[in-house]
Amino acid sequence: MIQTIDYVKSLIREIPDFPKPGVNFKDITPLLRDKKAFQFVVDSIANYYVDKNIDIVVPIEARGYIIGSAIAYKLSAGVVPVRKQGKLPSEKLSAAYQLEYGEEILEIHTDLIKPGERVLIVDDLIATGGTAEATKRLVENLQGVVVGFAFIIELTFLNGYEKIKGYPYFSLIKY
Repeated sequence: MIQTIDYVKSLIREIPDFPKPGVNFKDITPLLRDKKAFQFVVDSIANYYVDKNIDIVVPIEARGYIIGSAIAYKLSAGVVPVRKQGKLPSEKLSAAYQLEYGEEILEIHTDLIKPGERVLIVDDLIATGGTAEATKRLVENLQGVVVGFAFIIELTFLNGYEKIKGYPYFSLIKY
């Protein structure tokens, strides 16, 4: 059993200048490969939200899918993925956002979150908060209730939490 956050953190490798010069990418794939670390991450996040009556987990493309689906399973919740523009086949709602190295558009199917459903938004990392905030807008435009956010990693020096201020959030590892 994993006993410390330090062990999990030791499995996150930093890739300098990816995807562009000046960005130090936090690669979670070694963490995902380690079954005990992966279980620890999923259990830690799910345990934080276990008593919040989550109906739907909304994981953000792409690494958010990996942990979000596992967290949804632990919480007995459904999964409604948020995807990058042009990937969803049915009627969708879009939201643009800025990230630390460009601009993107996220989309969600319009018929998969019902008014009043309690939603947990999940991603592997929060940096500037743009992705999380855009996803929040999508969920709320569909009249879902954002119960909180969950991340494996938070880059605190980028103050991304400011964009989701007023909402509960959980981040396991802070840089």
